[in-house]
Amino acid sequence: MSVDTTGASKSVRLRSPAPRQQYITWIALAMMTTSSVASLRSAPSMAVYGLACIFLYVVPAIVFLLPTSLVSAELASGWSGGVYRWVGEGISDKAGFLAVWCQFAMTIFYYPTLLAYVASTFAYVINPALASNGLYTAIIIVTLFWTGVFVSSRGMKAVAGLSSAGLVLGTLIPGALLIVMGIVFLGQGNPSAAPMELSALLPAWTGIASLVLIVNNFLSYSGMEMNAVHVSSLRKPASEFPRAMFVAMGLVLAIFILPAIAISWVVPAEKLSLTAGVMQAFDSFFAYFGFGWATPILALMLIAASLGGMLTWLAGPSKGLLMIGRQDGFLPPILQRLNKHGIQRNILVAQGAVTTVIALLYAFIPEVSSAYWILSVITTQVYLVVYVLMFVAAMRLRRTKPDHPRGYRAPALFVLCWVGLVASVAAFLIGFVPPSQFGGGSVFVYVLIVGGGFGIVGLGVPLLILALRKPSWKQDLAVDPQGVVAGTQNPTNAEE
Repeated sequence: MSVDTTGASKSVRLRSPAPRQQYITWIALAMMTTSSVASLRSAPSMAVYGLACIFLYVVPAIVFLLPTSLVSAELASGWSGGVYRWVGEGISDKAGFLAVWCQFAMTIFYYPTLLAYVASTFAYVINPALASNGLYTAIIIVTLFWTGVFVSSRGMKAVAGLSSAGLVLGTLIPGALLIVMGIVFLGQGNPSAAPMELSALLPAWTGIASLVLIVNNFLSYSGMEMNAVHVSSLRKPASEFPRAMFVAMGLVLAIFILPAIAISWVVPAEKLSLTAGVMQAFDSFFAYFGFGWATPILALMLIAASLGGMLTWLAGPSKGLLMIGRQDGFLPPILQRLNKHGIQRNILVAQGAVTTVIALLYAFIPEVSSAYWILSVITTQVYLVVYVLMFVAAMRLRRTKPDHPRGYRAPALFVLCWVGLVASVAAFLIGFVPPSQFGGGSVFVYVLIVGGGFGIVGLGVPLLILALRKPSWKQDLAVDPQGVVAGTQNPTNAEE
């Protein structure tokens, strides 16, 4: 009896209990989505429109943010693996590679714009006049990006906490402070730098160029497809996910719109810098209220949040590209190599080389704001390809695999997909029209830079890789308990 009992108890001890499903609340998901999407960085580009920024933010939220959120939720609840798997299942593996490549390539243009914002913000710590200096901006971009590459290649993971704290320190507190100071500023009888009449709610129509800034807002809302992977962690996905997305959309709109309006109250549109606009507003408010000493402190808070986000995301898209490149042989061996920390250093170095070249735009284009806008548009153009492919794949999967298990089914999926698809294509086309504030420049040069950047990085490179692809590029994958990806066919793959 005792032997049997002991044996039974041993067998029970050796048997691992079935893992319990870990659920999150829809409120938690709404907060997670808000923290990953909302930012103050784009506020200056909309502040030039004053109250009209409400219209310019709400329209893309309805025609892009909402379709993207609900459609990606259905895809994520049925197919794991992100956009590569979704597009690969719905269209083809090559289209899936193009989608994941564009998701990665977007960061090549994204980081220069992010670091240009950091450079202009840091200028308010040392010398505000440097905020519009192209050479200074280029030097800061190159220095900080390569520092980020070095840190990421060491396999450090502690930087993730900085990104989480950045939502509070670098977004919520500064955003709330801007709004409060703006309300007090107007409440004391000071005139607004921007018109506050009801007629100002719609942007003045001076041709299609007057609405071009709306394109930048599509990128402001990008990333919702990444949060959709959490749909399976909700207890009632069908009802809770839409609820979480509507709450997140409201919070994101508040974070985007209210600080932009506050900036428009104190900084005239003709003097507003697209990179330093946030600090211009803080500098003006602090000078008015008599505590200018706080300007450098706010600048450092904004910088810390931006750098934390950069370090957290620097290796993310490149690691996804690495895994697809190895598993299906979409990358040449030299880009598949890992260093001794298990980091895709060669991809990061290649990305850094291109980023360095792009950063020189700030040194050679007289207006820093012009370079910032052009790179923002190229970033959006490249990323919109991901969404076009995603919407097409979602419609095809609903038709070809209607019985495939899905934890969530988007209501009126085909309507959502067509709305998102048309909006994405329209935004792509509008991106080639120079915005009104750059009317004095050469339209041909603008289109050449935007089209060339998109054509080379967004289409040329992936098509070249597919044309040169060889069967020997494909490797088996092994993932250790810490999640480090390693190739099993070539033991010398890890570099010292």
